[in-house]
Amino acid sequence: MSDSQTLFSHLVELRSRLLKALLAVLLVFISLAYFAQDLYHLLATPLLEVMPTGAQMIATDVASPFFAPFKLTMVLSFFVAIPVVLYQAWGFIAPGLYRNEKRLIAPLLVCSTLLFYGGIAFAYYVVFPLAFAFFTSVAPEGVTISTDINSYLDFVLKLFFAFGMSFQIPVAIILMCWTGVTTPRALREKRPYVIVGVFVIGMLLTPPDVISQTLLAVPMWLLFELGVLAGSLYYRPEQETEHQDSP
Repeated sequence: MSDSQTLFSHLVELRSRLLKALLAVLLVFISLAYFAQDLYHLLATPLLEVMPTGAQMIATDVASPFFAPFKLTMVLSFFVAIPVVLYQAWGFIAPGLYRNEKRLIAPLLVCSTLLFYGGIAFAYYVVFPLAFAFFTSVAPEGVTISTDINSYLDFVLKLFFAFGMSFQIPVAIILMCWTGVTTPRALREKRPYVIVGVFVIGMLLTPPDVISQTLLAVPMWLLFELGVLAGSLYYRPEQETEHQDSP
Protein backbone atom coordinates (compact mmCIF):
# COMPACT_ATOMS: atom_id res chain seq x y z
CA MET A 1 0.00 0.00 0.00
CA SER A 2 1.41 3.41 -1.00
CA ASP A 3 1.92 6.28 1.41
CA SER A 4 -0.96 8.24 -0.12
CA GLN A 5 -3.33 5.29 0.27
CA THR A 6 -2.20 4.76 3.84
CA LEU A 7 -2.74 8.44 4.66
CA PHE A 8 -6.18 8.36 3.03
CA SER A 9 -7.21 5.26 5.00
CA HIS A 10 -6.07 6.94 8.24
CA LEU A 11 -8.08 10.05 7.41
CA VAL A 12 -11.16 7.95 6.67
CA GLU A 13 -10.78 6.12 9.97
CA LEU A 14 -10.22 9.40 11.82
CA ARG A 15 -13.41 10.83 10.33
CA SER A 16 -15.30 7.70 11.32
CA ARG A 17 -13.97 7.90 14.89
CA LEU A 18 -14.85 11.58 15.17
CA LEU A 19 -18.36 10.99 13.88
CA LYS A 20 -18.90 8.21 16.42
CA ALA A 21 -17.67 10.45 19.22
CA LEU A 22 -19.94 13.29 18.10
CA LEU A 23 -22.85 10.87 17.82
CA ALA A 24 -22.28 9.73 21.40
CA VAL A 25 -22.32 13.33 22.61
CA LEU A 26 -25.47 14.02 20.58
CA LEU A 27 -27.27 10.97 21.97
CA VAL A 28 -26.43 12.00 25.53
CA PHE A 29 -27.61 15.53 24.80
CA ILE A 30 -30.93 14.30 23.41
CA SER A 31 -31.39 12.14 26.50
CA LEU A 32 -30.68 15.05 28.87
CA ALA A 33 -32.37 17.90 26.98
CA TYR A 34 -35.76 17.26 28.59
CA PHE A 35 -34.18 17.63 32.04
CA ALA A 36 -32.24 20.83 31.22
CA GLN A 37 -34.12 22.98 33.75
CA ASP A 38 -33.73 20.38 36.49
CA LEU A 39 -30.02 20.03 35.73
CA TYR A 40 -29.51 23.76 36.06
CA HIS A 41 -31.39 23.82 39.34
CA LEU A 42 -29.16 21.00 40.60
CA LEU A 43 -26.09 22.98 39.52
CA ALA A 44 -27.37 26.09 41.29
CA THR A 45 -28.23 24.28 44.52
CA PRO A 46 -24.87 24.98 46.26
CA LEU A 47 -25.47 28.71 45.80
CA LEU A 48 -29.21 28.70 46.48
CA GLU A 49 -28.71 26.92 49.80
CA VAL A 50 -26.47 29.70 51.19
CA MET A 51 -28.24 32.73 49.75
CA PRO A 52 -30.07 34.97 52.24
CA THR A 53 -33.77 34.38 52.81
CA GLY A 54 -35.80 35.89 50.00
CA ALA A 55 -32.81 36.24 47.62
CA GLN A 56 -32.88 34.46 44.30
CA MET A 57 -31.00 34.20 41.04
CA ILE A 58 -31.94 36.49 38.16
CA ALA A 59 -31.80 36.52 34.37
CA THR A 60 -30.63 39.83 32.93
CA ASP A 61 -30.99 38.67 29.34
CA VAL A 62 -34.35 37.84 27.77
CA ALA A 63 -33.17 34.48 26.38
CA SER A 64 -31.09 33.46 29.40
CA PRO A 65 -33.76 31.24 31.00
CA PHE A 66 -33.60 29.06 27.87
CA PHE A 67 -29.97 29.30 26.76
CA ALA A 68 -28.30 28.87 30.16
CA PRO A 69 -29.80 25.39 30.82
CA PHE A 70 -29.26 24.55 27.14
CA LYS A 71 -25.56 25.46 27.38
CA LEU A 72 -25.19 23.48 30.58
CA THR A 73 -26.76 20.42 28.97
CA MET A 74 -24.37 20.65 26.01
CA VAL A 75 -21.31 20.80 28.25
CA LEU A 76 -22.63 18.07 30.52
CA SER A 77 -23.28 15.85 27.50
CA PHE A 78 -19.63 16.08 26.54
CA PHE A 79 -18.54 15.30 30.09
CA VAL A 80 -20.80 12.24 30.24
CA ALA A 81 -19.66 11.02 26.82
CA ILE A 82 -15.94 11.39 27.61
CA PRO A 83 -15.45 7.60 28.02
CA VAL A 84 -16.78 7.03 24.50
CA VAL A 85 -14.69 9.89 23.10
CA LEU A 86 -11.54 8.51 24.71
CA TYR A 87 -12.39 5.00 23.52
CA GLN A 88 -12.59 6.27 19.94
CA ALA A 89 -9.28 8.08 20.38
CA TRP A 90 -7.77 4.88 21.77
CA GLY A 91 -9.12 2.86 18.86
CA PHE A 92 -7.40 5.23 16.44
CA ILE A 93 -3.94 5.33 18.07
CA ALA A 94 -3.75 1.80 19.50
CA PRO A 95 -2.70 0.05 16.24
CA GLY A 96 0.43 2.23 16.11
CA LEU A 97 1.56 1.44 19.66
CA TYR A 98 3.86 -1.27 20.93
CA ARG A 99 2.54 -3.86 23.34
CA ASN A 100 4.21 -2.28 26.38
CA GLU A 101 2.83 1.12 25.35
CA LYS A 102 -0.68 -0.31 25.15
CA ARG A 103 -0.30 -1.76 28.65
CA LEU A 104 0.50 1.73 29.94
CA ILE A 105 -1.80 3.97 27.91
CA ALA A 106 -5.02 1.97 28.31
CA PRO A 107 -5.05 2.13 32.15
CA LEU A 108 -4.02 5.78 32.02
CA LEU A 109 -7.02 6.64 29.85
CA VAL A 110 -9.33 5.03 32.41
CA CYS A 111 -7.56 6.75 35.31
CA SER A 112 -7.63 10.08 33.48
CA THR A 113 -11.39 9.84 33.01
CA LEU A 114 -11.98 8.92 36.65
CA LEU A 115 -9.68 11.72 37.85
CA PHE A 116 -11.51 14.24 35.66
CA TYR A 117 -14.84 13.20 37.15
CA GLY A 118 -13.25 13.26 40.60
CA GLY A 119 -12.11 16.84 40.07
CA ILE A 120 -15.61 17.91 39.07
CA ALA A 121 -17.15 16.11 42.04
CA PHE A 122 -14.62 17.71 44.41
CA ALA A 123 -15.47 21.15 43.04
CA TYR A 124 -19.22 20.60 43.37
CA TYR A 125 -19.36 18.94 46.79
CA VAL A 126 -16.42 20.60 48.56
CA VAL A 127 -15.40 23.85 46.88
CA PHE A 128 -18.78 25.28 45.94
CA PRO A 129 -20.45 25.09 49.40
CA LEU A 130 -17.42 26.65 51.11
CA ALA A 131 -16.75 29.30 48.49
CA PHE A 132 -20.38 30.38 48.06
CA ALA A 133 -20.95 30.49 51.81
CA PHE A 134 -17.94 32.77 52.11
CA PHE A 135 -19.04 35.03 49.23
CA THR A 136 -22.53 35.51 50.61
CA SER A 137 -21.29 36.12 54.15
CA VAL A 138 -18.98 39.00 53.18
CA ALA A 139 -21.53 40.95 51.13
CA PRO A 140 -21.63 44.60 52.29
CA GLU A 141 -24.65 45.69 54.26
CA GLY A 142 -27.46 46.85 52.02
CA VAL A 143 -26.26 44.78 49.03
CA THR A 144 -28.80 42.29 47.69
CA ILE A 145 -27.27 39.06 46.38
CA SER A 146 -28.95 38.25 43.06
CA THR A 147 -26.56 36.34 40.80
CA ASP A 148 -27.22 36.28 37.06
CA ILE A 149 -27.77 32.71 35.82
CA ASN A 150 -25.38 33.15 32.86
CA SER A 151 -22.61 34.57 35.03
CA TYR A 152 -23.06 31.76 37.53
CA LEU A 153 -22.91 29.12 34.79
CA ASP A 154 -19.70 30.56 33.32
CA PHE A 155 -18.19 30.72 36.81
CA VAL A 156 -18.89 27.09 37.72
CA LEU A 157 -17.90 25.73 34.30
CA LYS A 158 -14.50 27.41 34.64
CA LEU A 159 -14.08 25.83 38.05
CA PHE A 160 -15.18 22.43 36.75
CA PHE A 161 -12.64 22.61 33.94
CA ALA A 162 -9.88 23.88 36.25
CA PHE A 163 -10.40 21.13 38.83
CA GLY A 164 -10.93 18.43 36.21
CA MET A 165 -7.66 19.29 34.45
CA SER A 166 -5.68 19.81 37.65
CA PHE A 167 -6.63 16.31 38.78
CA GLN A 168 -4.70 14.97 35.75
CA ILE A 169 -1.38 15.66 37.49
CA PRO A 170 -0.67 12.00 38.43
CA VAL A 171 -1.24 10.92 34.82
CA ALA A 172 1.10 13.62 33.51
CA ILE A 173 3.82 12.68 36.00
CA ILE A 174 3.57 8.98 35.16
CA LEU A 175 3.96 9.76 31.46
CA MET A 176 6.96 12.02 32.09
CA CYS A 177 8.68 9.39 34.23
CA TRP A 178 7.89 6.61 31.77
CA THR A 179 9.20 8.54 28.75
CA GLY A 180 12.34 9.69 30.57
CA VAL A 181 11.52 13.38 30.61
CA THR A 182 12.18 13.41 34.34
CA THR A 183 12.64 11.04 37.28
CA PRO A 184 10.90 10.66 40.64
CA ARG A 185 14.09 11.75 42.41
CA ALA A 186 14.27 14.94 40.35
CA LEU A 187 10.64 15.69 41.10
CA ARG A 188 11.16 15.19 44.82
CA GLU A 189 14.07 17.64 44.73
CA LYS A 190 11.81 20.23 43.10
CA ARG A 191 9.05 19.80 45.69
CA PRO A 192 9.43 23.36 47.18
CA TYR A 193 9.09 24.90 43.72
CA VAL A 194 6.11 22.67 42.96
CA ILE A 195 4.30 23.83 46.11
CA VAL A 196 4.81 27.46 45.12
CA GLY A 197 3.81 26.65 41.54
CA VAL A 198 0.51 24.98 42.43
CA PHE A 199 -0.55 28.03 44.43
CA VAL A 200 0.34 30.25 41.48
CA ILE A 201 -1.67 27.99 39.15
CA GLY A 202 -4.55 28.02 41.63
CA MET A 203 -4.45 31.80 41.55
CA LEU A 204 -4.55 31.85 37.74
CA LEU A 205 -7.22 29.18 37.17
CA THR A 206 -9.72 30.11 39.85
CA PRO A 207 -11.66 33.29 40.64
CA PRO A 208 -9.74 35.89 42.70
CA ASP A 209 -10.53 34.57 46.16
CA VAL A 210 -8.26 32.78 48.63
CA ILE A 211 -10.69 29.93 49.32
CA SER A 212 -10.97 28.72 45.71
CA GLN A 213 -7.24 29.13 45.16
CA THR A 214 -6.34 27.13 48.27
CA LEU A 215 -8.93 24.43 47.60
CA LEU A 216 -7.40 23.92 44.16
CA ALA A 217 -3.73 24.23 45.17
CA VAL A 218 -3.79 21.76 48.08
CA PRO A 219 -5.32 18.86 46.06
CA MET A 220 -2.86 19.60 43.24
CA TRP A 221 0.03 19.26 45.67
CA LEU A 222 -1.37 15.99 47.06
CA LEU A 223 -1.91 14.69 43.52
CA PHE A 224 1.69 15.62 42.72
CA GLU A 225 2.87 13.47 45.62
CA LEU A 226 0.62 10.63 44.41
CA GLY A 227 1.99 11.02 40.89
CA VAL A 228 5.60 10.87 42.10
CA LEU A 229 4.82 7.72 44.04
CA ALA A 230 3.12 6.09 41.04
CA GLY A 231 5.76 7.40 38.62
CA SER A 232 8.49 5.57 40.53
CA LEU A 233 6.88 2.32 39.33
CA TYR A 234 7.20 3.24 35.66
CA TYR A 235 10.61 4.83 35.18
CA ARG A 236 13.56 2.74 34.05
CA PRO A 237 16.66 2.77 36.28
CA GLU A 238 18.93 3.76 33.40
CA GLN A 239 16.96 7.01 33.07
CA GLU A 240 18.24 8.02 36.50
CA THR A 241 21.82 7.66 35.24
CA GLU A 242 21.07 9.63 32.09
CA HIS A 243 19.68 12.55 34.10
CA GLN A 244 22.66 12.53 36.46
CA ASP A 245 25.15 12.52 33.56
CA SER A 246 23.36 15.31 31.66
CA PRO A 247 24.77 18.84 32.23
